[in-house]
Amino acid sequence: MEGNNQTSVTEFILLGFSGFSQAQFPLFVAFVSAYAGALVGNFCIITLIRVCHTLHTPMYFFLVNLSILDICTITAIIPQMLLNLMDEKKTISFQCCLTQAYFFVIFLATELLLLAVMAFDRYVAICQPLRYTIIMSQKVCSYLVIGTWVLGILLANVHVLSVLRLSFCGPSTINHFFCELPPLLQLSCTDTTFNQYLMLVTDLFLGFGCFLMTLVSYIYIVSSILKIQSVQGKKKAFSTCSSHLMVVTLFYSSVIYTYVRPPSMYLDTDKIVAVLYTVITPILNPLIYSLRNKEVKEAFKKFVRLDRN
Repeated sequence: MEGNNQTSVTEFILLGFSGFSQAQFPLFVAFVSAYAGALVGNFCIITLIRVCHTLHTPMYFFLVNLSILDICTITAIIPQMLLNLMDEKKTISFQCCLTQAYFFVIFLATELLLLAVMAFDRYVAICQPLRYTIIMSQKVCSYLVIGTWVLGILLANVHVLSVLRLSFCGPSTINHFFCELPPLLQLSCTDTTFNQYLMLVTDLFLGFGCFLMTLVSYIYIVSSILKIQSVQGKKKAFSTCSSHLMVVTLFYSSVIYTYVRPPSMYLDTDKIVAVLYTVITPILNPLIYSLRNKEVKEAFKKFVRLDRN
């Protein structure tokens, strides 16, 4: 790989949170706890949906895939981060860095697309209830999920292949806790204009495209809910989409802030924002969907009762 892209850099230094030199061990404990919490929470959601037949609906089929993506995202980031917190050198090889960036782009792009698909699902459920089972059939849902993964992989291939044409001849210090494309591009000693335009165009398409689709879906959803006569009916309709709306708001806002701008504008404080969509979101998603969702709570109670019996 070194000869192909004419790079003299064989490894990078991930600064991570080295600015908090006195808090490396507390940070290690915090991120281990976060990783464990995300894994347990998302695996519980997956298991609960798998064993409870009342949750075998398109909404929860998408939720299973969201939990799988959250597990993949945090697993692509946290283990390397934990090694660096305990390692004085804090290095990562060039190949491993690109591999991490590649898989992260796949998971990030796929999750953005999946959240938009979930918004469409809620639109059909609330605005087209009589046609819901026809429109959101098992085959359609499967195609939608496969489509999000395929598009995510294609986008990752485009971005990483465009990085391979660059030369990295120093410096080799990445001001981040993992190999993300914006800070990585700052280290290239060749012109990255094409990469920056490519990133801006794809992120505008992906970020704002998914956001616009989600926004339009919720405009129709809110409009339909307001037409419902009973207060109880309005609460029930809103409860089916409030959890997704909270997840979308947290995830989209942090991702768009980071990616829809030139990599040269990347700041040291942006690492904190990155923690939101790499660590915090995978932890909060299962909590939001379980604590604010009556169907999930009822299914969990039944599961616990069956387990005791």
